This record gives sequence, C-alpha cells and structure tokens, in this order.
Amino acid sequence: MGTCTSKPPKPNPYSSRDPNDQTNPSQTPKSLPSLTPHHHKDDVVSRQSQSQSPFFPFYSPSPAHYLKKSSPARTKSATSTPSRFFRRPFPPPSPAKHIKAVLARRLGKKASASVAIPEDAEDEDGVELDKRFGFSKELTSRLEVGDEVGRGHFGYTCSARFKKGEFKGQQVAVKVIPKSKMTTAIAIEDVRREVKILRALTGHSNLVQFYDAFEDSDNVYIVMELCEGGELLDRILSRGGKYSEDDAKTVMVQVLNVVAFCHLQGVVHRDLKPENFLYSAKDENSQLKAIDFGLSDFAKPDERLNDIVGSAYYVAPEVLHRSYSTEADVWSIGVIAYILLCGSRPFWARTESGIFRAVLKADPSFDEAPWPSLSPEAKDFVKRLLNKDPRKRMTAAQALSHPWIRNYNDVKVPLDILIFRLMKVYMRSSSLRKAALRVCICFH
Repeated sequence: MGTCTSKPPKPNPYSSRDPNDQTNPSQTPKSLPSLTPHHHKDDVVSRQSQSQSPFFPFYSPSPAHYLKKSSPARTKSATSTPSRFFRRPFPPPSPAKHIKAVLARRLGKKASASVAIPEDAEDEDGVELDKRFGFSKELTSRLEVGDEVGRGHFGYTCSARFKKGEFKGQQVAVKVIPKSKMTTAIAIEDVRREVKILRALTGHSNLVQFYDAFEDSDNVYIVMELCEGGELLDRILSRGGKYSEDDAKTVMVQVLNVVAFCHLQGVVHRDLKPENFLYSAKDENSQLKAIDFGLSDFAKPDERLNDIVGSAYYVAPEVLHRSYSTEADVWSIGVIAYILLCGSRPFWARTESGIFRAVLKADPSFDEAPWPSLSPEAKDFVKRLLNKDPRKRMTAAQALSHPWIRNYNDVKVPLDILIFRLMKVYMRSSSLRKAALRVCICFH
C-alpha cells in the first residue's frame, strides 16, 4: 500500500508553467527557479555517478560474483543533467506487486509467467475477496481516536491516545486504510506484508515505533508512534534547500543507520525520500524516523526483486531494469544526499518518462555551485552512492565508513548485509572451494 502519512493535499508549487513542455532533461535552463516553501507528497527522484574514488578505493557492495549479473546498460550522456530545483510532482507508479504465486494459491491455479494480474478488478473469477486479516477488533476499547492529521492515496492518518494498558495516555498515530480500496488480492497482500514488516522491524531509534494493528468491517488500523516534528522535506525547504556539510552528515548518519538495519533484517524499503522521514519532535536536534513501509518487501540475500515501485525521482536504474535488491535503497539515499548538499535534484525532466531516461543515461552535474566549494570527500561520498552499477555502489554500512562520515560524532558502523551475503555464499560452497578460501585467508 502507499503512504498514508502525508498531510492534506496542498497547491502544487512544483508544476512547470507549461505542462505540455517536453524539454529534454539534458538541456540546461538559463536560470534556476527559486525554491518555494511548499511541496507535494508524491514528489519523486533518481540519479547516478560513476567516478572512481580516490578516497574509498575498495570494490563496493553487493557480491555480484554470485548474484545474477543484471547490471543496467551504462550509456554515458554527452551532456550532464542540469541542476533543477524541486518543481514538479508525479503520481507514483502503480503499487501493484508481481505476486503471481500468492494469487495462484488463492485461485487454485498453477502460476504462469504469461498470466496477467488484474490491478483494478475485484477478482478475475468474480470470487469475493477475503478481507479478513486476523487483527484485533478492539480498536475503540483500546484507543480514543482524534482528528485527521494527514491524508494519502490509500487512506489517512489520525492522532489517537491509548485509553488503557501499558501505554495508557500515550499519544500515537493511527494509519487508517479503507477495505473498500483493497480491490485486488495484491492490495490485500500489500497491507498484510506492511504489518508483517513493521512487526519484524523493532528496536531501532531511527525507525517509527509500531504498536499494534486492528481491523473492523470497514478499515485496517495501523497504530504507530506519533512524530510531531514534520518531514525532512519541510526542513530542507525551510533552509532554502541547502544544508552545511555538518548538518547534512547529521541527517545522513541517521538515514544510513536505519537503512542498514532494515537491510540486515532482509527488508528493502523501496520508497526512500525526504517525505518518508519524520522528526520525532519540533526541536532542531530531534531524532529522524523512517516511516511508510507500504511499498517495502522482504528480499533474501540472493534474491532479485522485479516490480517497479517507488517514486520516480528517487528510483534506481536497476529498478527500471526490473532486477534489484537492497542497493536500490542506497541509490535513493544518494539522491537525498545530493539534494541536501546543493538544494537541487540530480536528475530532472518534465515528464516521468523523461526522468527515467535521465536516471538511466545522464550524468549528474558536480560543476555548478555549490559543488566547487564543497569538500572532495563530500562529492566522492555522493558519487559512490549514485554509481549506476549496483555492484560497485556502496552499501549503507560501507557509506558509514566513508571518510566524509567515518569520524563524525563517533559513528558506529552496523554489521554489513554484504558480510551476511558472503557468509551465506561460503556456507553453500563446495568443500573444495571452502578449503581453497581458507588457504587464501591464511596466506593473506
């Protein structure tokens, strides 16, 4: 399911003056529009970088030696994509997932690659969908629900307060998802998986706390921590779109920490963007919390996901090629880092297809202000997050070891998902290969 944590729709400040303008994303604008203090909830991005690092020379992320090689074509554009400020939102791609096996079991059929899955019909056989989730039905006896505080594509969010139990008096947020909007088995499975992921991801300080899930005949209710500090995007806009390097590091450390934690639990967020990070309180030094796992999915260490979901401006090249894993989240973090440091998008176009072309083919600009005045380490950090080749992109844990961040406030580097993947490959290796690897380690 999509996000329900957004505020009521606002006038769109990002729209170009000419909605029919199909300007090529590689054409440099004569002047950059000023950043406005408003934004749209579905704003989206994506980007790249391929330079070899003088600061961080090791061969980065995912163990592509044993994963199916499906790196995207690396066509280098002769012209860099211009720096463009936040301007135009686009609706997110369909949140439907390719879960043919689940549907096949429900319909009692053998899954076939040629079977088309209806995304907007009740059910291809006219069978009424089972919208029972097995969640508690005691919402009204446990919680006093207050006013609506936000609205998204698939539901809305209300404030609430626990009336009894260990959390008595605790203010929380309740994400309300109407069952009437669950018109396919895919949509139902999305809700089920979102709750399963929230239950699995517990105990991290930069992750929104999950309390419980409820349901009645009309809605599903997901009870979570109430974050009153606003979105990261709000703070970016309030600063005119530019952070100092130290302030950007403060944000990046928190984002990388929680994403590394998710990856270690086998969860790919798939919709990382400034709108999906909230501050717990309004004070300047409050903690940043990752939210909205409605498009997230579980991914095994050797598994590749293939459905195109997320937000266009932040989507990784390999997602468009329908073969990706945790590295796609790191690309999105790179887009966020680029925006924090210079206040503009690394890739820009007036149409969604134009954005995708830029993500796949164009090179982001590091020549325009303020990049020349930033440290070489900062530029290298962003470039290594935005490497178009996911096999050479840093993992979240490796990014925390980068010289630009490594010594910032005693950063603690979490266990890298890459280590877990390599250990799994080793365990599956033949006896001869294990013996050879042990010899290599001994002589190293």
